[in-house]
Amino acid sequence: MMTLTKNHSIQLYDNIENIRDKEYSWCWVDFYNPTIEEENCLKEFFNFHSLAIEDSLQNYHRPKLDYYEDHDFFILNSLNEVDLSADSIGVFIGEKYIVSVHKTYSNEIEEAWRKVKDDKKNWNKGVSYVFYAILDEIVDQFFPAIYEIEDKLNQIDNNEKKESVNKLVEKIFAIRSDLLKLRRIINSMRDLLYRMIESERLHWFKSNRIYFSDIYDHLIKLSDMIEASREITSDMRDSYISINSNRMNANMMVLTVISTIFMPLTFIVGIYGMNFKNMPELDWEYGYFIVLFFMALISSIMFLWFKRKGWFNSDK
Repeated sequence: MMTLTKNHSIQLYDNIENIRDKEYSWCWVDFYNPTIEEENCLKEFFNFHSLAIEDSLQNYHRPKLDYYEDHDFFILNSLNEVDLSADSIGVFIGEKYIVSVHKTYSNEIEEAWRKVKDDKKNWNKGVSYVFYAILDEIVDQFFPAIYEIEDKLNQIDNNEKKESVNKLVEKIFAIRSDLLKLRRIINSMRDLLYRMIESERLHWFKSNRIYFSDIYDHLIKLSDMIEASREITSDMRDSYISINSNRMNANMMVLTVISTIFMPLTFIVGIYGMNFKNMPELDWEYGYFIVLFFMALISSIMFLWFKRKGWFNSDK
């Protein structure tokens, strides 16, 4: 835990009992995967509501804001970089304290902790600055994920590896799935920030509203980037599906032409394969060669006619 003393210096403690009788401007207590004793501390030491404590201990919960008599409770969603899922962080904010609770390791909390500890000029802004630092780190982690998706889209568009259309379409659908996960997290966080900015009940928040408005602007930008990437994936998906359909149609056309050419040949062969005795052509000396000649002639004429019609051209 971290406290700002009246002498404007940061003090770090391992045991929460160390701050019970201390005089401080504000304190920040972080609980990572809290034990039973630490869960009891949330209820008995800080007197948080049991429903808020229960929500803060869940692995995932949609972002939310609840008002209580002496504190406000937030659920924030950070990005799990492994599978782009959401990890929940519960934050309790009172007049002189901020308490963060998370079941999984949070790199954002660690970065915000270092940022607050080293940023002396903003210590006097109180718990609102600590909360801003946490939110800022959470939102900043969304940008690399979206930039990585944009790079993947550029690679698919360039297709330097000459991958097949089917494989490219599979990649596009995987990217759309990732974009859907990001959109769900970012939009819910954007709605939470909007509610904060419009709220008149967050008294500790008003003096530093401009900082949170900046985070809200970042979330709007992220949301726009996601929608732009989704539109690109839609266009690329439709283009590749259209290309694949055209190729399929061209292949079917070639097969149709081949089948059509062989239809009269099959007819002729069928006639002379019926084994009737009274078939004059069977007694001709050159009957076999004459039939082969006519079969080749019919095939050539049909081939030339189809070619003149443009059936062998994939662009027609």
